[in-house]
Amino acid sequence: MQHSYREQMLAFAGIWQAVKLVQQVAYRGKVDNADDFETCINALFVTDPKTTDEVYGSARNLTTGFNVMLAQFGDASDKRDMELTKYVISLMHLERRLAKNPQLLQKIGSGIDIAKAQAEHFSPTHENVLARLADTYSETISTIPPKIIVMGEQGHLSNSNNAAKVRSLLLSAIRSTVLWYQLGGRRMMLLFTRAKMLKQTRALLNET
Repeated sequence: MQHSYREQMLAFAGIWQAVKLVQQVAYRGKVDNADDFETCINALFVTDPKTTDEVYGSARNLTTGFNVMLAQFGDASDKRDMELTKYVISLMHLERRLAKNPQLLQKIGSGIDIAKAQAEHFSPTHENVLARLADTYSETISTIPPKIIVMGEQGHLSNSNNAAKVRSLLLSAIRSTVLWYQLGGRRMMLLFTRAKMLKQTRALLNET
């Protein structure tokens, strides 16, 4: 896999898009764009990509992620969403812990393989597929501290279908976080390379 900065930012956008959709489901009980959701779920099933574009289909499919990144890292501080930032920082901590636990990684892989087989029979976002992905998240990522606490409307979060969507999206966010690290991403970059990140994000938006 090529370790270009462009591909690194694709993976980073995958993280932000997934947590943005988590927020939408948690507060409104649905995602704003079904294609965004399918992109995040499909990313889980591309396990041996030659390029990062293969994981997400195309840069166009990450438009929501790019726009969130512009809001988070741009100069307009009033557009930043600290709730999303907390999710992403938590995911980065979890990924580092997960990287040291090969048994959990294997268990995640097995769960995704089962869901992938289901997706081929139903569809990537079918409730049976999401239920399997959600169970995989609960049996693996949820067992690693610190546990991610999702904020939102309790009525939406207590709905079993919404809960499955949230957990599936968090699993997708972890997948993108793993990929981001594999491509050279590091937490310190969030502090010291903001201008470079914004420039690459705008360039990727121009591809969409």
